[in-house]
Amino acid sequence: MPEELKPTMTQNFIHDFIDEDIAQGGQFQGMTVHTRFPPEPNGYLHIGHAKAIFVDFGTAEKYGGLCNLRMDDTNPTKEDVEYVEAIQEDIHWLGYDWGGRFFFASDYFEKMYEYAVELIKKGLAYVCELTPEEFKANRGDIGIPATSPYRDRPIEENLRLFEMMKNGQVEEGKMTLRAKIDLASGNLNLRDPIIYRIRFINHHRQGTKWCIYPMYDFAHPIQDALEGITHSLCSLEFESHRPLYDWVVSNVSIPYHKPRQIEFARLGIDHTVMSKRKLRKLVEEHYVSGWDDPRMPTLCGLRRRGYTAASIRNFCERIGVAKSPNTVEYGFLEHCLREDLNETAQRTMAVIRPIRLTITNYPEGKSETVTVENNPLDPAAGTREIAFSRNLWIESDDFLETPVPKYKRLYPNGPECRLKGAYLIRCTGCVKDENGSVTEVLAEYDPESRGGDPADGRKVRGATIHWVDAATAIDAEVRLYDNLFTDAEPDAGDKNFLDCLNPSSLEALPHAKVEAGLAGAEAPASFQFLRQGYFCVDNKDSAPGHLVFNRSVSLKDSFKF
Repeated sequence: MPEELKPTMTQNFIHDFIDEDIAQGGQFQGMTVHTRFPPEPNGYLHIGHAKAIFVDFGTAEKYGGLCNLRMDDTNPTKEDVEYVEAIQEDIHWLGYDWGGRFFFASDYFEKMYEYAVELIKKGLAYVCELTPEEFKANRGDIGIPATSPYRDRPIEENLRLFEMMKNGQVEEGKMTLRAKIDLASGNLNLRDPIIYRIRFINHHRQGTKWCIYPMYDFAHPIQDALEGITHSLCSLEFESHRPLYDWVVSNVSIPYHKPRQIEFARLGIDHTVMSKRKLRKLVEEHYVSGWDDPRMPTLCGLRRRGYTAASIRNFCERIGVAKSPNTVEYGFLEHCLREDLNETAQRTMAVIRPIRLTITNYPEGKSETVTVENNPLDPAAGTREIAFSRNLWIESDDFLETPVPKYKRLYPNGPECRLKGAYLIRCTGCVKDENGSVTEVLAEYDPESRGGDPADGRKVRGATIHWVDAATAIDAEVRLYDNLFTDAEPDAGDKNFLDCLNPSSLEALPHAKVEAGLAGAEAPASFQFLRQGYFCVDNKDSAPGHLVFNRSVSLKDSFKF
C-alpha cells in the first residue's frame, strides 16, 4: 500500500477522553482500552458501518487494546445467519480481527433476565399493561410528567406477571416491563422506558426458547459491562440515551467497572441512502440486483465494484471523527479509490464500444508485437508484449466522418494520430452499411514510426488512441455505473427516495474487446483501461469465456479539496 494510504488513527476528541481516562487518576488507569463493534445482523454492512468499524477497531489498535465483535441479535424479526457471516467477512476484508472475542447479545439472555428480576425486586422495574399508543398518550411533555396506573404495583405481583411473560402465558403486546426511573424527567428516554417486550417469533440462534426480548437500551450496557468494555463508542443519536445507559449499569449488580459511552457523528454521503430498511426495500423490490449490487453503498457492493480495503480505510481516516452530523461528497470516496488504484492497477487496453480499424497499407497476414508499460508510475511493474496487425478495434467515438471543432482524433484526411505503443496512422476514409452507418474505419500507417515517434521528428498533431488487435482480442462485457440516485439528498425531508432513483445508473456494454492477456483475469483484479477508467473483474458474474468488468471509478477526478 502506498505510504499515504496507510491509515493510522489521528488524534480526535474520542482519544482526548480516553487519554484522560487512562492517565494517572483516571477512571481506567492501568487498564487495557477495550472497545466493541455491535452490529445488528439484519442486513449487510455499508460504508457508514465502515466508519464505525474504523473508529472501534482503529481506536483499540491505536492504544494497543482490544475490540470485540458482538452481534446485537435482540430483535429476531429480520435477523439471519446469512448476515452474521457477511458481517464477519466484511470486517476481515477491511483488515480487522476480533481475536476470538466474538459474542452474541443472545449469549446473555439468561443473565439479562436475572438482572431484570433484580430490578423488579429493588422496586426499579414494573410490568405495564399500557399499549404503546396509550403510553405515548400518557407520556406527557416538557414540564408535564408522564403517568402510568401500573407503576405502583406490588413487587410480588410484578415478579409473577414477568414470569408469566417469560413462560409465554401473556399474548404479544399485552404487557411490557418498564424501568422505573422518573416520569417527570426532561429527558423523555428516562420516563420509564420499556426494557422487555413479548415477541412470539423464532430466533436465529435461540429458536423458541425465549418469547421475551430485551430492548437495546437495556441489553447493550449490560453486555458492555460483562465483556469488560472500557469505552462504548456509538453514534450521536445515542447521546440522549447515555443517562439510561449509565442508569442500567449502575443499578444491576455487575461486579465489574462501568463502561464509558462516547458518541460521534454518523457518516453521511450524498447521492445515497444508508437506512437498512431502505436498502432492504431496494433489494426486496428488485430495484437493484442484490445487497452486493455495485451501485449499493454496502461493503460487499463496494467490493464488487472494485473498491479496495485500503481506499475505504483511508477515506475513513481522512474524513475524521466529528461531534456533529455532516455529509461527505461521494466524490471524495472516489478520490480515495482513484489514488490507490493509480498506484497499483496494471494498465491495459480495452475497447468498450468497438469499431473496426483497417490499416490498408499494412501487409495482410503479418503480425508483430509491440511493447507497452504495465504501470508508468511503477517501473518495477515492467512491460508486456501485445499483438499488432492490419485489423484492430478502436473506440467508435475515436472516429467522426465530419469532425467537430478541435476534434483531434480520426477523420478522413485528418491529422496523424498515435496508436498507443505502435505506429502513427492517418485516416483515409470509412466503410458504411446499407443504412449509412459506419462499420469500418480505414487508415494508413507510417512504417518508420514504430513506437509512436516519426523517424523525421515531425510534430504529431492528433491524439494518442488505444486499440486492441482484432485477431487476438477477447470478448468481454463492461458495466458502467453512476450514482444510484439523481438527488444529492434522496431521503431528506418528505421525499420518497424511490422517486430519486437514477434510471441511468447502469449501462451494460456486452460487446467490448480487451487485450488477450486478460483472458485469465479473476476477481478481485483491478486494471486501468487506458483513457476509460479503473475496472475490476466482477466477482459474481465473470467466468472463463465470459469476462465481466465493472467500472470502479472514472479517470477524471472532479473532487475539489
